[in-house]
Amino acid sequence: MITPQEIKKKSERKYVSFLQSLIEQKTFEKLVIRGDKKYTKSSLTEFEKEIQSITSQSKSKKGFGYTLEFQQVKTKYLGVQDLPTSIYFDSKNDFLKFLGKEKEVELFVESTREIRQTFPQLEEWIIKNPTKVIQNQTEWKSILKVCQYFKQNPKPNLYIRELPIRVHTKFLERNQSVIKELLEVLISEHINTDEKLFERRFNLKYAEPQIRIKVLDKEISQKFFSGIDDLAIPVSQFEILNLPVEKIIVLENKTSFYTALTLPKINKSIALFGSGFSVYNLKNVNWFKNKELLYWGDIDAQGFEILSQFRGYFPHTKSVLMGKQTFDKFFENDKGTPTNISTKLNLTYKEQELYDTLKKNNWRLEQEKIPFEYVNNYFDNE
Repeated sequence: MITPQEIKKKSERKYVSFLQSLIEQKTFEKLVIRGDKKYTKSSLTEFEKEIQSITSQSKSKKGFGYTLEFQQVKTKYLGVQDLPTSIYFDSKNDFLKFLGKEKEVELFVESTREIRQTFPQLEEWIIKNPTKVIQNQTEWKSILKVCQYFKQNPKPNLYIRELPIRVHTKFLERNQSVIKELLEVLISEHINTDEKLFERRFNLKYAEPQIRIKVLDKEISQKFFSGIDDLAIPVSQFEILNLPVEKIIVLENKTSFYTALTLPKINKSIALFGSGFSVYNLKNVNWFKNKELLYWGDIDAQGFEILSQFRGYFPHTKSVLMGKQTFDKFFENDKGTPTNISTKLNLTYKEQELYDTLKKNNWRLEQEKIPFEYVNNYFDNE
């Protein structure tokens, strides 16, 4: 037979749909709990204990909660007995008091009223997300202030903590998740939908990643950077950089980038520190599209996956020092990091062949294991 604890669990599972019915202003209907358990048939004493337990928490005993309807049934082992055939809540009060949710629902109703009055267009979001309304119910006044600001200023171009909103300086950062969902509805036409970072998605300034550059042509270094050949600049400035370069070498890790500092002069060329999968930061550099792009990564599964990612932005990218000949020459039986990637990669036939071997055996040849002399000779002949 069902226990009071099981009735509680089943009632809690109906709570979200109850909240949704409140938002939609539906009349409360008798809320039935399925008592799909058979009685214990071993003894009359145990049967009576089960009946006593379920009755002790019912409305007839406590003045609120679930109502039990009994029916006289002739049982196989215990003769004629009164068995509960229906368990239900016949009022909203009984349901909420049983769950201990009266105050929570009172605040929920206040919160939904305030949200709807401020932004009627959030009605559908409220219906889909009643638990999020509750989770944030002490913050709604401030959340709505933030939303009102963005509604009036959909492209602020300010840092988060510069926004002239009368909330705590860290409020938006702490509540980004729910604010993001609301702004998706409220200012959908102004969102940069291909951006995941909150600041970029909603037209804010942010602490940008820096692009580390090694200028390999001394004349360019002298003319544009007063002779400085190793520098870092924010992504947005790098995206509009106008240098007379023809070749860009992207290196996966920092050790290899330092190796690049020893490279001989390469005319009209620069080297970049890609920092692994952070090559994502380069995806909007439109001036790359008509340049010769060389990618040099570790010879392991991740190295080819990063190459594939970068080639997704710039299909004409060519890999360098990542072939089987280099691998066979310098491989020292190092193990790599297992990968679960199963999607088709942007690799040439030979690259794919080597990638499959590396992935299968979990092998790795890191860039720094390739001697400087070998690297320099390669670029001398590029």
